Order: sequence, then C-alpha cells, then structure tokens
Amino acid sequence: MCDINAFMNSIHFAKLSKMVESVAIIGLGYVGLPTAIGFHDAGFNVWGVDVSERSVEMILRGENPTGDPDVDDIVPQPGADRWNITMSTEEAVPQCDAVLVTVPTPITHDLKPDLSYVAAAGRAVFEAIPKGSNTIVVLESTVYPGVTTETWLPIIEELGLVIGEDVEIAYCPERFNPGDPAHGVRQVARVIGCSNPEVGNTLVDLYSKLTSEDVRYVGKLEVAEAAKVIENVQRDINIALVNELARIFPALDVDVEDVLSAAATKWNFHRYTPGVGVGGHCIPVDPYYMIQRAADVGVPAGLITAARAVNRSMPSHVAGVVTDLMWNAGVPAGEAKVLLLGWSYKAEVGDPRETPAEPLAATLIGKNISVGAWDPHIDSSLYPEGVIPVDEITEAEGYDLVILVTAHEACLGIDWRALLDKMRTPIVYDGRRVLDLENLQSMGWKTYAVGRPTHEN
Repeated sequence: MCDINAFMNSIHFAKLSKMVESVAIIGLGYVGLPTAIGFHDAGFNVWGVDVSERSVEMILRGENPTGDPDVDDIVPQPGADRWNITMSTEEAVPQCDAVLVTVPTPITHDLKPDLSYVAAAGRAVFEAIPKGSNTIVVLESTVYPGVTTETWLPIIEELGLVIGEDVEIAYCPERFNPGDPAHGVRQVARVIGCSNPEVGNTLVDLYSKLTSEDVRYVGKLEVAEAAKVIENVQRDINIALVNELARIFPALDVDVEDVLSAAATKWNFHRYTPGVGVGGHCIPVDPYYMIQRAADVGVPAGLITAARAVNRSMPSHVAGVVTDLMWNAGVPAGEAKVLLLGWSYKAEVGDPRETPAEPLAATLIGKNISVGAWDPHIDSSLYPEGVIPVDEITEAEGYDLVILVTAHEACLGIDWRALLDKMRTPIVYDGRRVLDLENLQSMGWKTYAVGRPTHEN
C-alpha cells in the first residue's frame, strides 16, 4: 500500500523545461470532445482517445456523437491538421506533453462514488508514458477532495514512475455548461490544483490559451477538487429549498412563484425555480461525492444529504399530484394516459443521464398509468422499457394529462390547440414554470404547475 503523504514528501519537484504543444484528451464525451475541439481551435496538436468505437468513427467523419447541439458544426472535418482521434491510449499518450482525463464519475446503485473510470483511465495513461518525459496528467472529472492522489499515486508507484521525472499530476475541473454557448469550454474560468507550483503555472499558461476567462493556480490538488464539487452541492441545496417551498406553499393556498417574485425584490435574494426534479451528470451526482468524503473523515453532512433527499423525491411528488388531478377530473382508474414533453435532463441537449423524467415515468407506470414521451433531441431507443415513444407530437392522441418535463424550445412551441383537440382530458402540468398558463387556459386547457395551488385554473 502506498503511503501517499510520505510519497508526496519524498518528491523532488523539477522545473519544466518544455512548453506544452501537444495535448491528449482521454474520453470524448460531453466534456472531452468540446475540450479537444477547444484546444485544437487554440492551435494545439490534439490527440483524442475514446473507448467507444462508434464515437471515434463518428468524430473521424466530422460528426458529433454527444447530443450537444453546440458541437454539431464545430467538429474538425476528416483530414484536419493537428487532429488525431483514436481508441488507443498507448498510441496517443507518447505523442503529447499533457494528458487531460475527462472520464465519467458516476454513482453506484447504492449512491456511492464510482471511481472505476478514473482508475482505469489513469492506469492506461501511466502505462503509456515514456520514461523521462515528465508528462503532465490532469484530471478534469468531478471528484471529492483527495481522489486524484489517492487513486493515481499508488498506480504511479506500482509502475515504477517517478514524479518530477516521468510524470506530474494535477487537477483542473471542467466547468462549461452543455447547451449554453455563452458558457462553453472557451468562455469559463478555470482553477488548477497541483503540488508542484511550476507545473501549476505551466497549466495556467496552457488553459489561458483555451479560455478567455480567468485561469488561476490555487495550490493543493484538494483545493481545486473541493471547489468543483461544492459548486454543484451549493446549487443542489438552493434548488432543494425552492422545491421544498413548492410543496409547502400550495398547502397554504399560495403560489410559490408569487412568493419568489416578491422575495426577489430584495437585492441579495438569489432566485431559483422549482421543477419536477434535478437531472444531469453533475448536480444529482456530485453531492454524493461530498457526502462520502465527509463520512470518510467522520463529519456529518446533514444539510447536503437532506437537500439530495428533497430533490430525489420531486418526481414522486409530481407523480402523486398529477395522479390526483386525473382522479378529480374523472379519468377512470387504470385507463389514465400521461404524455411527457421532454425527456433529457435539460433544455436543448440530448442527454438523458439522471433525468428526472425516468423516475417520474417509473412512478406513474407503477400506478398503472400509461406513459408516453416526446423529445425531439432524444433517440427513441434511449427510453426505458414501459415508456411509449412518440416520434412526432402530431401523433400524440388520447392522453389525459401533459407534463412539461424539459423546457426545449420545441416543447414550448408546439401547436397547443392541435394537441388539445387530440386529448381525451385537456390537462397540462407545467413542471418547469415556463408556460403561458393563462393563454393555454383560454384555449380550453385545465392548467396546473409545480408549486401552484391545484384549485387554480
């Protein structure tokens, strides 16, 4: 077993004598591919590596395998200079001065951090590093404080590599927002953690060529790791507050949005909007990394844990509300049909990871309610068993209730009159608080929304 503290204390930090000119990106998904394109656009020689043959083949054809529409038109075309895409880490790593690891960091079924991708990618990279190259390896995946060193240093020691001669390790979390061109990979600030300040400064220079925003060295790896994970923990807690209020205020005959609008007149009130649940690969996942780390050191994380519980319960809460709405509307038990508008976890992306639509659908199906889904950004093969794909919104017919799950422009802009004519029961539930409910009501819809008293119509 590697004694990490002793190992780090024994390291002699050498100054880097070379500039970073070639960069490898390990993992070409929602994070890795835009990062690779960003470095390529910045003038670097780029090697992209992914274990998916389908993804590699699509990228080599100049196509986008990620589902993020912002990437569609910027993938380098076949034959582009300085653009090398492969499935072989062994081929790519020796060609590069720096290697960025952007692999998934999911959670297991029992809500524990899954670091297997970080470990596997690290091992593949370190096995391919030439002796004496002093290759910089940077983890960008979201982790809890301590993961980079605790996961990678034992592998480095096992392989007989020397820190400061063969390899350097650092952490620089990705921060860009898929589907949001204003906060793409070249428009967000970055922080860099590394035990070797010389490497840290080299990486500041590297990432400053990638992004137009601030790039700073923050010292220890653990500082940068912690900064990333608490960014999403904070958002989860804030969202949990408004989601809890969205359950309390309707019981008081008050619309939560009226309360939030009133509170937002104060200069220091930060407004969030309730919804059917929290999705994606960050906010519903990262808090569990912090919860686990707190448990490891014997410190309670009660607030973080409670916030996660609130947000995880929102799909079930909404399922209960809409079930009651259909019952009160006289929909026969066992015959109810619900249409979900949108399936992906956020607007304008085709990413179903951790989407609240899935537990919402599962809860409704468990109540013997038929569930259909329409999402123009999602391939129908990605829907779980039991969910009926609706290929075209014009084909939706005979439903009793529509739930806006994802605020895609396409979902907001459907022909609501035409859909109304095909409904068996004309009920719409706004799960994102973005619809013009008064306009829909004037058409003949019975309108409801998360956080709104159900008698309002």
